[in-house]
Amino acid sequence: MKKLLIILALLSGYAHAITVNEIVDAAKQARDQAGKITTPIFSLTDTQGTIHTDQTTKGKYLVVNFWATWCPPCLKEIPAFVEFYETNKDKVLILGLDYEQADKRAIADFTDTFMVSYPIILFDENNGPQFSRFGEVFGMPTTYVYNPEGQLVDFRMGEMDIESLQAAISK
Repeated sequence: MKKLLIILALLSGYAHAITVNEIVDAAKQARDQAGKITTPIFSLTDTQGTIHTDQTTKGKYLVVNFWATWCPPCLKEIPAFVEFYETNKDKVLILGLDYEQADKRAIADFTDTFMVSYPIILFDENNGPQFSRFGEVFGMPTTYVYNPEGQLVDFRMGEMDIESLQAAISK
């Protein structure tokens, strides 16, 4: 019976798979809109209880990085984000948005292992609805970079390195 329902759903159009082309097109649209898109109105509470909003982040570059513990490219880029943040925290704020249902203690252990010094935001009932305000996340990692005036200056789906981060804040 389950197989029949799945087949009927597929044939009737109720199930829609996202194609690679759709993902690439969405990424291109976001990149083309850089400079036209501004920081959304948001309020996120990090694992330390600090509230970050569109107002409290003004005046610094804002790097919003969607990641997850199960994502190999995310894990690979974390050391670069840590180094970049430590070097630039006077003019940059990184918000690491953990896009998975995860236990706070497990994420704390994980971020301690990677020596993450920038704020981590958990996907929960309060923060989760705020995540979508930055745009759709089609793949992990996804990073948005806003300038101190709140304009989107860079968007990346996939791993970012220190050079890419530096280039983003040089725009």
